Amino acid sequence: MSGVIRGYIRAVDAVNFRVGRVMMYGIFVLMGILLWSSISKTFFLPSLWTLEMAQFVMVAYYILGGPYSIQLGSNVRMDLLYGEWSTRKKAWFDLMTVCFLIFYLCVLLYGAVSSTAYSLGYWGTEPFSFFGGLVTGSEEVGRMERSSTAWRPYLWPIKATMILGMFLMLLQCISELLKDVLRLKGEAI
Repeated sequence: MSGVIRGYIRAVDAVNFRVGRVMMYGIFVLMGILLWSSISKTFFLPSLWTLEMAQFVMVAYYILGGPYSIQLGSNVRMDLLYGEWSTRKKAWFDLMTVCFLIFYLCVLLYGAVSSTAYSLGYWGTEPFSFFGGLVTGSEEVGRMERSSTAWRPYLWPIKATMILGMFLMLLQCISELLKDVLRLKGEAI
């Protein structure tokens, strides 16, 4: 069983490491969009798409970079007491708090799936069955949701990015939970 746990940890950590390293460069994409926005407003007609696209890039940047941040332990933590604790006490505390985080991420993931289904024109109450129906061909994409701005982009791509990011975060949190279990057992990770 320990081999399966270690394999899961290695696989999830590797995926989130690679996604996080790619998303690190998203800040340069964001800077480029905002630079173009400033240039176009100063010298040309203002571009309609720049500010909303910058928001979309920022959402992708922090949602897809979040699991990498958790993996590196670079998330914000109250170190007043935590820093002085033993490794075992830290593992117990992390084990309890990551369970709350996993529950919260499950709720967010359900909301993201529902919101994405809505953006694809689904008006029902079973978003997971809608996506299953899309795969099997029993459901069709309806009238897609668009932004209310002048640019009017479709919203499903950023909502699908949110699903991916929350799913990767959930997998990373399960990986951290398993690491804490291994620490409590006294095994090396």
